[in-house]
Amino acid sequence: MQRFEIVGGNRLKGTIEIDGAKNSALPIMAATILLEGETVLKNVPDLADVRQMQALLARLGVKTHRDENGAMHIRVEDEMNTHAEYELVSKMRASVCVMGPLLAKRRKAQVSMPGGCAIGSRPIDMHVAGLQAFGADFELVNGDVLLRAKKLRGSEIFLGGPFGSSVTATANVMMAGVLAGGRTVIAAAACEPEIVDLADFLNACGARITGQGTPQITIDGVETLKGTEHRVVPDRIEAGTYMIAAAITNGDLELQGARLEHMQAFVDRLRRIGVIVERYEKGVTVSSARRLEAIEVTTQPYPGFPTDLQAQLTALLCLADGNSIVTEKIFPDRFLHIGELARMGAHVRKEGPTVIIEGVKRLVGAQVMASDLRASAALVLAGLVAKGTTCVHRAYHIDRGYQRIEEKLAGVGASIRRLQE
Repeated sequence: MQRFEIVGGNRLKGTIEIDGAKNSALPIMAATILLEGETVLKNVPDLADVRQMQALLARLGVKTHRDENGAMHIRVEDEMNTHAEYELVSKMRASVCVMGPLLAKRRKAQVSMPGGCAIGSRPIDMHVAGLQAFGADFELVNGDVLLRAKKLRGSEIFLGGPFGSSVTATANVMMAGVLAGGRTVIAAAACEPEIVDLADFLNACGARITGQGTPQITIDGVETLKGTEHRVVPDRIEAGTYMIAAAITNGDLELQGARLEHMQAFVDRLRRIGVIVERYEKGVTVSSARRLEAIEVTTQPYPGFPTDLQAQLTALLCLADGNSIVTEKIFPDRFLHIGELARMGAHVRKEGPTVIIEGVKRLVGAQVMASDLRASAALVLAGLVAKGTTCVHRAYHIDRGYQRIEEKLAGVGASIRRLQE
């Protein structure tokens, strides 16, 4: 097991290149189950979750490999297996994205209940109900979701849930709908840029999808889909994390490839805190004032403030003047980082789905434990500015969503290194 050792106090300055979006690459990789011929994906990040999806696809008869330029080549070689087993699925929630493609192309999908980060309950009822609307039969077999259908029929499907639209359910239903007979209309669809990227990819393969990026997506089914070449969109969550790195260290960073249009709610909050965010020809520049203002923020489905940046923003607000309030409306239990930030001197308290943060003058280095992907990033950010040395244990969490984070941060002036426990 590995850990990050960080000596805080360095002001970050320089350029960081933003990688492709993990939350876009994973469903697009799953969608290749639907295709005939070879697909070439560019800008796919080299992450633990991506490698996990490659292993799952290999078990399902889909061959993947990277060429010398880093592009991923994908081709279906065997369509016999329809079982995504517990051994692989339990390690990554995005594995559930193979459910829709398997059902649409192979008429059967047996998928173990998914795993992933410990950030609260994330049921897949909406996925199953959406796929049943196409005419699939469902049963639960030894902890696996089993769906069967001789033929999928287009349908009108509502995907609104208690905490908003489900991104992965929208992806699953959309991937099933492209090969279903007739027209499918998804109401209360997720609007995230990653859903738009998946739809654009499928359309390039021959699908007929309209309305992506809006709450209503319309799909006219087709008979077959062909492989294509596609470039994955930049990762807005990675970009947001490095924007906070600039702000928390009073730094000055250029983030190449970052797309401001994908982060408007987040950027609005940063500007209210006192962070200077500007667009330039290659991406976004970020710097900050020496005094940071307290704010209130509530996570919401896109285009609202993203839950995947809640922990990182909380770390920044620990150093703002006054009292800040952060309310989590997507995953109300996503606050495992709070206790670890308190170990570093933060004044934070949780009240239900809300955290109240009383800004302090400084944080201090400590031994802290990463509990999930985004909490890990928050602890690294806090370590960048804390007095003394911070050790973030369980580095494998952060490797699920950030490619070589220690190299990128060290390249712009951070004192950070990866060590073996």
